[in-house]
Amino acid sequence: MKKLLQSSAVVAAMFGASFSVHAQATAAGQGSVQSKVAMCIGCHGIAGYQASFPEVHKVPMIAGQNAKYIASALTAYAKGERKHPTMRGIAQTLSEQDIADISAYYEKQAAVPAVPETAAAASAQVSALLSKGACASCHGANFSKPIDGSYPKIAGQHADYLLVALKSYQTEGNPVIGRGNAIMAGQVKQFSHAELKAIAGYLAGLPAELRTVPQSKFR
Repeated sequence: MKKLLQSSAVVAAMFGASFSVHAQATAAGQGSVQSKVAMCIGCHGIAGYQASFPEVHKVPMIAGQNAKYIASALTAYAKGERKHPTMRGIAQTLSEQDIADISAYYEKQAAVPAVPETAAAASAQVSALLSKGACASCHGANFSKPIDGSYPKIAGQHADYLLVALKSYQTEGNPVIGRGNAIMAGQVKQFSHAELKAIAGYLAGLPAELRTVPQSKFR
């Protein structure tokens, strides 16, 4: 537990500058979208950027993601339904309007063509796992066209991030790790970590509408 709390402190410190930028912008009355996303850039605006909590993985690509999903995720972090100390700390500084503005900004940030309606065939093993988890029933046949905007596009997302996210739905009773979503929890608990890794690897290899759009914190 001591090591886990130390890791949380390190991650939080890494975001210190971003918190400061946001706080200064708010204090100055700058309500532009650019000032609101300033705290996001330090991780989500750097291609290949890796987080170290709860394990080393690339931070998710959020440019091109559904605005409704981003808003839902940020709200869940703010409420503690998603347990991540740094993301919760960030989300709790945001108003409903901030969340709406940030979500809309990132949905439109990656102007890329839509991916094919049907995803490339998976191996027999992965196909069976996807069927068992009924993944396409929510995330769409191409995993980029979910049936509801509050569900994420997952095609082309970083495999290591997907694995961390999937495992977080299996986690219970941990004060700083885990995601509270009954549907996802019920789905992922039937899989081993090796099986989740196979699913994540397949999804990561699909054409994506998601991107990391490089941005500088010094603007």
